Amino acid sequence: MSISSTELEAAGSPETGDLVAATDPRRSVWHVLLRDPAAIACLVYIGIVILMAVFAPLIVRVSGWGPYDFDQTAIDPNLGGIPLGSWGGMSAEHWLGVEPQSGRDIFARIVYGARASMLIAVSATALTTVLGVVFGLLAGYFGGRTDMLISRLMEFLMAFPALIFMIAVLSALPADNRQYLLVLVISVFGWPYLARIVRAQTMSLKQREFVEAALASGASRTRLVFTEILPNLRSTILVMVTLAVPGYIGTEAGLSFLGVGVVPPTPSWGQMISSSVGWYSVVPTYFLVPGTFLALLVLSFMVLGDRVRSAVDPGGR
Repeated sequence: MSISSTELEAAGSPETGDLVAATDPRRSVWHVLLRDPAAIACLVYIGIVILMAVFAPLIVRVSGWGPYDFDQTAIDPNLGGIPLGSWGGMSAEHWLGVEPQSGRDIFARIVYGARASMLIAVSATALTTVLGVVFGLLAGYFGGRTDMLISRLMEFLMAFPALIFMIAVLSALPADNRQYLLVLVISVFGWPYLARIVRAQTMSLKQREFVEAALASGASRTRLVFTEILPNLRSTILVMVTLAVPGYIGTEAGLSFLGVGVVPPTPSWGQMISSSVGWYSVVPTYFLVPGTFLALLVLSFMVLGDRVRSAVDPGGR
């Protein structure tokens, strides 16, 4: 008689303790996170940013200014386009002030910048996860020549200075559809890190009794990989995904800051920070507003990822 992974989880095997924690209602990830004030605060802020990205057109309609609208009455042309009023021109009309010289509303560009940052980060994370899990499973389960080829490819990609190579590649590519190119380039250099972890755990899991029992009962290799091994990797994948998003948000912002990311006039937080370099001493809020939004988003994902890791692996194995 075959032994399923569910039966072994119920038996409390220490190697599958993370899956027990994920399936036991008393120790579920959500149950742990919702009792953690820091995790709740992170989830709230991430939720706000996601809502901003999804409902950006509606939000800017309420604020009264679009991300591409110029308000020349909000800047002083005699002083080089410095925003009129204190705090970078913050007022009831422009909630977070305006950009120097152009007079574009910063709040509207922050809202649309959240859409660009989240779209690129989430898309890159999804593509990276698919590639990392598939190649990691193939290398770890089949071994031999398959493992050798995939491992050499991972080592080849990880040997490159990724940021420098991204800058070189994006600089040589056309500016059209830059957001899709960013997702593709980031994913190409990002998937080996997840694949290495998936490979190592797959090599360990395929020697377990429940996999051998399923194999002896006549299960196909496809069933073994997707119904026996993959479910036992979901906690690891969840943690890696949560920690990958802030990294890709920072990568997009860094590339946009360097001028090879999102192309103007499309709003991007990194692009806004880059544009504010020459205005640090004159209009500090022009840098602080997008910088604060970006820093809080990255921090929220990092803290949430740490809390998720603690929830799915309370023993710290």
